[in-house]
Amino acid sequence: MTLAATGSAVLYTLFLWWFSTGAILWLNRLPRRTFRWSFLAGTAVALASMFGLWTSTFTTTANSALIAFTCALGLWGWHEMSFLMGFITGPRSLPCPPSTVGARRFSLATATLIYHELALAATAAALLWLSWGQPNQIGPWTFALLWICRLSAKLNLFLGVPNFSIEYFPKGLEYLISYLGRRRMNALFPTSCAAGMILLCLEVKRVVDPASSAFTVTGFSLLLALTALALLEHAFMVMPLPDTALWRWAMPSPPKTNAPLQADI
Repeated sequence: MTLAATGSAVLYTLFLWWFSTGAILWLNRLPRRTFRWSFLAGTAVALASMFGLWTSTFTTTANSALIAFTCALGLWGWHEMSFLMGFITGPRSLPCPPSTVGARRFSLATATLIYHELALAATAAALLWLSWGQPNQIGPWTFALLWICRLSAKLNLFLGVPNFSIEYFPKGLEYLISYLGRRRMNALFPTSCAAGMILLCLEVKRVVDPASSAFTVTGFSLLLALTALALLEHAFMVMPLPDTALWRWAMPSPPKTNAPLQADI
């Protein structure tokens, strides 16, 4: 029973991750005049997700864990759309000046996406408030996991990694490429991977515990699949593998940009 529930949860997470990411990338390649309508539809989904997540916090069944997880991804997708479509980014929309390093470079990079990060923080706070004291915390944990893992990825890209794909950067946000770094390794990367592995082991422990309920098995199976995907995302930063091939159907051609990469930070 545990194996079947875990397998189903992992497959569901993989499909939802692949399809939702591709859908957002596909919407983002459409003419800019469509962004307003896509974003309005995404906002409706986000509001429904917030309501669904709140109602799911009161019960601890396998279905309520699945609903909470799905709704958290719906909220996350709205934030991804708001950033990639340029609605919620930051006060700075210029490339990093050449030879800018250290605290100045970090400050400028932060200014390109600070509004986006503040919106994520506000959503996390709202979820914490809505679910406070309730037995089902899968939704807030899912959103927090996505946020922490994405923040780790952003910091590693900023500090410098051997491999990343610029195809993910849509037209209008090409200036962000200039804030990324190319280097063999940075000090944060092994720490990020180690923390992810520890979290994955803790999630596996909850799943295989004979005393775990169906709610716990389903919820933590979803979380461990998401953690594994985050580790895979980090692995792509150091391995020359074409991860964009997973969403080639949804992505435009690589952007043409004059923004230089930070080669050796």
